[in-house]
Amino acid sequence: MTGLSRRGFVTAAGATGAGLLLSTPTAAAIDRAMGYSAARAVSTAGTTLEAVATPVTPGPAYSRLTAGPGWPLVVREDIAAAKPGRDDRRAAMASFVQFTDMHITDVQSPARFEYLHQFVGSAHRPQEALGPSATASLLRRVNGLPGGPFTGRKFDFMMTTGDNTDNHEQIELKWFLDILNGGRVRPNTGDPDRYEGVQDSGAPLYWNPGKPLDDPYTQKGFPQLPGLLDAAIAEFESPGLDIPWLCTFGNHDNTPVGTLPANLPGIDHWYTGKYKLIGKDESEAKQLAASLNTGGAPVTQLFGGNGTVREVTPDERRRTFSTAEFVQAHLDAANTGPGPEGHGFTGNNADGRDVYYTFRIAPGITGISLDTTTLAGLADGSIGLGQYLWVEKTLQRGSSTYYDFWGNKVTQQVTDELFVLFSHHTSDTMGNVLPDARHPLEPRLNGDTFVGLLNRFPNVLAWVNGHTHLNGIVAHAGKTPAQSFWEINTASHIDFPQQARIIEVADNGDGTLSLFTTLVEADAPYAADYGDTSAQALASLYRELSYNDLHADPIRLGQPRDRNTELLVINPLA
Repeated sequence: MTGLSRRGFVTAAGATGAGLLLSTPTAAAIDRAMGYSAARAVSTAGTTLEAVATPVTPGPAYSRLTAGPGWPLVVREDIAAAKPGRDDRRAAMASFVQFTDMHITDVQSPARFEYLHQFVGSAHRPQEALGPSATASLLRRVNGLPGGPFTGRKFDFMMTTGDNTDNHEQIELKWFLDILNGGRVRPNTGDPDRYEGVQDSGAPLYWNPGKPLDDPYTQKGFPQLPGLLDAAIAEFESPGLDIPWLCTFGNHDNTPVGTLPANLPGIDHWYTGKYKLIGKDESEAKQLAASLNTGGAPVTQLFGGNGTVREVTPDERRRTFSTAEFVQAHLDAANTGPGPEGHGFTGNNADGRDVYYTFRIAPGITGISLDTTTLAGLADGSIGLGQYLWVEKTLQRGSSTYYDFWGNKVTQQVTDELFVLFSHHTSDTMGNVLPDARHPLEPRLNGDTFVGLLNRFPNVLAWVNGHTHLNGIVAHAGKTPAQSFWEINTASHIDFPQQARIIEVADNGDGTLSLFTTLVEADAPYAADYGDTSAQALASLYRELSYNDLHADPIRLGQPRDRNTELLVINPLA
């Protein structure tokens, strides 16, 4: 898994700004493409247009990271053609940032099943204890940027598209809010003076940074870092965001560990208890891992039963939260931070039943935050019929021209509004149509059905989401180019490449709009001294460990066309 190298780069922006496929790219051609990208930008500083984390020694062994070549801008004309001279006519309309899948994790919780990581890679990550403090470095990166790299427009807001917490615990929710709003955070539960998770347990299933074991991480070359876990649970200061931020639900924010059904009787017994299961017989672990995909894993077997158990300090702060409690925490005036009040949620969402909403992105552009989760469990999602109809009515009210269910053109006397949608799940991870307990009799609809709805409205520009932990951008073609839109999926902040995405909307003055998407990394050195426990050094190590994780997957980087892009669409207002 590497960053974009000179030899690996195959798609770049040509001299006219149109996409150019280079069958045998040369170093000179790559330099031209990167230079042209920089020339088109107001500033590339602090973004992956400038530099990208890259391994020093690519291969299966443990590697440190260094600053590799930046990723050039790729112009995508899947929907509309790029016209010459548009940079000179460009007018900024909006600029915002997407965070996704931060997975703020209580790594010492008894209600985890790290021992399944051989079969479910996300069950345990060697870097996850550093997540809360490392996330603060991502905030510092965004706070340090002057605005969108191609329009220069200051950021209007940040949207986090779900999986803000990991284990669905009240203390994780508090850490998440405190990190984004700013203040002192101590990411520790249980014993106030020591770490009690799997990484100092002596179990050879895990990397124990303070003691050498014959474990697969050490065999790969993971270093010994005594004192790391103490640093991970120490109090730190989060700067908070300087810009308003909004929130969208993810499955980990709505159900225990993002997989189990919500409201299971007695679930808090396992969360707040004193016994932490850290190992099971391999055959039983394999069976439990398989059953998670079908929702058939019994809690008593996942968190208890036979196996290696560690006794930990009970902590009532580990209790689960309901959907209503999640919303109410955002509505609490103590958690307003840089705003807005409620971070998108309003009193209409406070009961936790319907937690979708609209908001103003910028003049003439409305955002729609969706809830694609279901309390039924499993990781993937869907959309309820009631929410589907609400989206349809919202789009109709802001559209002078649209197409009805049968494909008939409808024209009405209203002022056109542009729309950008946000959700946790992607169109191809919305196949979980199990009934949602909040609306038990309501049909659930899949991603293809929802794409069909959006294709009826020419003023839908984009659908921005997460969940997959990878970078991917898809053009959803409608019956005409005007009925087409972009789906923009961004990698997580817990798994490598640990990136966030800037999205800018610009009017090209020629009947098209451009959506510029630029990835950014945390404000941390690519390599830090192993004895350094400063906030930036921990964030650096967070990235380095994620690159070297046994379960790291190069697919998460995406292709060049999924990273820094200019996405052309028809301007329905022209």
